[in-house]
Amino acid sequence: MGNSYSTKNYNKENMARAIGRSLPISFKQSVEICEFIRNKNVGYAKGVLRKVIDHEQAVPFKRFNTNIGHKKNIMAGRYPKRASMEILNLMSSVEANAQFKGLNTANLVITHINANKASKVMHFGRKRSRLSKRTNIEIVVQEKAVDKKPEKNEIKVKKKNLKEQKKEEKKIKTQNKK
Repeated sequence: MGNSYSTKNYNKENMARAIGRSLPISFKQSVEICEFIRNKNVGYAKGVLRKVIDHEQAVPFKRFNTNIGHKKNIMAGRYPKRASMEILNLMSSVEANAQFKGLNTANLVITHINANKASKVMHFGRKRSRLSKRTNIEIVVQEKAVDKKPEKNEIKVKKKNLKEQKKEEKKIKTQNKK
């Protein structure tokens, strides 16, 4: 039995996906990280997550921001280290899946990423037990086509062709007048 994904528009030719089940990270932090890196390039998102792990860049908390202090250049934010490390590992996995499919990993964009609550596990003994934090995360990346700019030589050839077409049209008009 395969994994069921929440995204329905999956194209096997130019998309790759990965899923992390029951990751031991906070659901709220995962939601904020997913919102932060959605629709970004995979290389850029991995760099941002490395900066978050090193406490160089904060993740803005837009939804779960009660009693959270302000950070530099953003409003409420934090440095969720463990969640960033798990999502970074998952992004490496989805990048490897894309490379195995033959996609260009430099052009990958995160089209779908979400976090869901997983089942909670009891731990710490018989009398005093706690529920541990668990999160499911899905990532779907897509290879985006890069717009190639025409070279100068190709532009000159096109201009010459236009000039030649105009000359031919003039010849045809002059022949029709005779």
